[in-house]
Amino acid sequence: MKGFIYKVIVIVLVFSAVSCSEDTIDVAGLGTVRGRVVRSGSNEPLENVKISTNPGTSTVFTNAEGFYVLENVPAGDYSLTAEREGLLASFEGITVIADAALEVVFEMDAETAGNRPPNAPVLLTPTDNAEDVPVEIELVWSISDPDDDELTFSVTLRNEDDSNVEVFENITDTTFTLSNLSFSTKYFWQVTASDDINDPVNSPTFAFETAGPPNNRIVYTRLVNGNSVIYSADENGETEIALTTTSKNSFRPRRNVATGKIAFLQSVGSQTHLFIMNEDGSDVQQVTSQIGVAGFNLEEIDFSWDANGSKLLFPNQDKLYSINTTGSGLVLVYQTTNGNLITEVDKNENTGIIALKTNNLDGYEVEIFTINTAGVVQATVLTGVTGAAGGINLSVDGSRLLYTRDVSGVENTNYRRLDSNMFIHSFGGDPLINLSTDKPSGTNDLDARFSPNEASVIYVNTSNDGISANNIQTLLISDLDNRNTLIENAAMPDWE
Repeated sequence: MKGFIYKVIVIVLVFSAVSCSEDTIDVAGLGTVRGRVVRSGSNEPLENVKISTNPGTSTVFTNAEGFYVLENVPAGDYSLTAEREGLLASFEGITVIADAALEVVFEMDAETAGNRPPNAPVLLTPTDNAEDVPVEIELVWSISDPDDDELTFSVTLRNEDDSNVEVFENITDTTFTLSNLSFSTKYFWQVTASDDINDPVNSPTFAFETAGPPNNRIVYTRLVNGNSVIYSADENGETEIALTTTSKNSFRPRRNVATGKIAFLQSVGSQTHLFIMNEDGSDVQQVTSQIGVAGFNLEEIDFSWDANGSKLLFPNQDKLYSINTTGSGLVLVYQTTNGNLITEVDKNENTGIIALKTNNLDGYEVEIFTINTAGVVQATVLTGVTGAAGGINLSVDGSRLLYTRDVSGVENTNYRRLDSNMFIHSFGGDPLINLSTDKPSGTNDLDARFSPNEASVIYVNTSNDGISANNIQTLLISDLDNRNTLIENAAMPDWE
């Protein structure tokens, strides 16, 4: 009996002990962790931030206002974590107390918050204050980034002649080629680097000066994207430079050595006007305005320098005008008596003699003759022939006149020439010289001009089909069997 009582007592004591142990766990209990997640610096609430504990209990996400609540978290020590893509994870050590609420606010930075900016670009080529730099130059620089970020660059370019600033953006390499720079011009350049994270970083500013223009004595035209563009080249047909833009139709260039200027024609709306520019294509100025250049065929019209480069002579229908290169002083010089159109003019500065080519509305009934400054006819070179003629150019001493004529005599509505030859007329009575005796059959020689020393002529040779390419050639007057193709796919040459 005593043994049974003892066993009962032991069981009761054990049960009581177990009951006391469970009460202790209940006392340790559960707590709550709540708070808010905001963006560092702006305190903007952050939504969908993952909140979790380590050791793991439960996981929640912040709401649209950035608030979160972790409930029923066993009391104890934890690492509380806030995570969201694009943001730096944030950690807080916490102690959860039973039956208590703990508030934890996270301020989160972007993943790039610790990112460092790139170092300043180092300019390599051209070196600072470099001289005689080509008008097409490759800029070269180096750079490093402490975080190896992908970088983009922009190049800022300005010159000392005007206030224009050019910015070339979205460059992904550490080189950039500048084209179509002006000759004899000082430029300033700077490179800006960006990692799209930090503020852009600028290089120092370097300077360089471009070389002077080459001695290009030949000017001519070439069709580019439907527009005529004026070019220059040396006497070997090399060092070619585009002088006018492809966005405008510019043609019939004429150099003036004394002034270092080139006069030319350019389309302005429905009209054609005279312009002048420097030999490198800079400082373009319109000369004519109220009365433009006009005639039966703009591709055949020609004009002439006058008064040592201070004036220009140009045709407008049946009238010949003189105008200062400044655009002032418009004067009527001559008007045809039969109503025929003046298509070409060339003046000899030494003698004052003016050579004219006139024709009817179709380009025929050609007359080539000379007048003095008073408009009095001096000599007739060509009249009473059928077919097309033109390309007039007086020699330096005024004793000879170079011109072209279609000896086939054909006349048609599209002004197609079949056998255009070059001739030299002597005002002293010497026989007419045909320079085209070795011309390939089926071709035309057009737009002939004397070379500066008048030992050669420069001209265009092209197929008489009217659609083939034009080639600029030269020919020694003393050797008519040796034609030299100087520049291919080009027209309207001038060699001064």
